[in-house]
Amino acid sequence: MFGKKKSITGLTYIAQGTRVTGESHFAGDALVGGEIHGTIQSEGTVTIEPSGLISGDIECQEIKVSGLLQGKLRCERLVITGTGTVEGDVSSNHMEIFEGGQFIGVRVKDKHIDRLEQQAVVDDKKLQKIMELDDKKIKKAQ
Repeated sequence: MFGKKKSITGLTYIAQGTRVTGESHFAGDALVGGEIHGTIQSEGTVTIEPSGLISGDIECQEIKVSGLLQGKLRCERLVITGTGTVEGDVSSNHMEIFEGGQFIGVRVKDKHIDRLEQQAVVDDKKLQKIMELDDKKIKKAQ
């Protein structure tokens, strides 16, 4: 009665067959059965159903993946169910993978994914130089 007023936010539902592209912000929880491509920010929990797909950069409190998540994720808690797949860079303090769930990528506990991206750029440049040297050696041998 005299306590803090709770913020009332609804559930956002992206239905199967729906495709959203661009920047999305959810004040509450989101349930994804369709596709979202782009940047997503949520103050609540994002749930990807088995038919759902999110591709892009995601920042949320918690995410439960039963479908497919591709991209860069920053969250407090990640749960991958038995039908879920996460591909990409993950920054989370808590991570749980159920039997059958798949995680393909890199996980850091702190929120410094940018360091991973910088390292990947450096590694790509080194690889490119090595390939150029190999091409020069092949041309000389011919």
